[in-house]
Amino acid sequence: MKPFSQACENNKDPILAALRPALADVGSVLEIGSGTGQHACYFASQMPHLQWQPSDVAENLPGIRSWIDEYAGDNLLPPVKLDVCQPLWPAVPEAVFTANTLHIMGFPAVETLFARLGELAPVGNVLCIYGPFNYGGNYTSESNARFDQWLAMQHPDSAIRDFEAVDELARAAGYQLQTDNAMPANNRLLHWVKT
Repeated sequence: MKPFSQACENNKDPILAALRPALADVGSVLEIGSGTGQHACYFASQMPHLQWQPSDVAENLPGIRSWIDEYAGDNLLPPVKLDVCQPLWPAVPEAVFTANTLHIMGFPAVETLFARLGELAPVGNVLCIYGPFNYGGNYTSESNARFDQWLAMQHPDSAIRDFEAVDELARAAGYQLQTDNAMPANNRLLHWVKT
């Protein structure tokens, strides 16, 4: 049975609307943390000019494959293993997308993610990150405050990240923020370009 995320169904169209202009001039995307694989299939189908490369930790790859096996197009690649803290990474293409990952991984892993992109991503790389963020150390909504408490109960290293801390990591890796898009359900889509 294919894995399924209702959140992926709910947010795919708003994310697509923000991704289209950001990814208009690139030809290939590495998705970090593809989860169920739903986003990969949907975004690849809606942006056929892109070659979409899903990736995730090993235990999630069979579920992603079950979605990709039913995909009719030819621009969606088989998923590859990627743990951001491990030394072996796939090639980083013109763009990177990740959704709902930074608040799941511990902050040292977030730091490693940006450090590796600083090393491996080409100049001009487009980086798009979707998820909840705090601003000025404050929650943007009561629901995000409750979600952060829930995250802490799931794992002590999980937490909504501060936008300022993440942007500082991005700048240290050579990225400049282009847009900060407000999204439904108190999420954001952040778009950087490596200069």
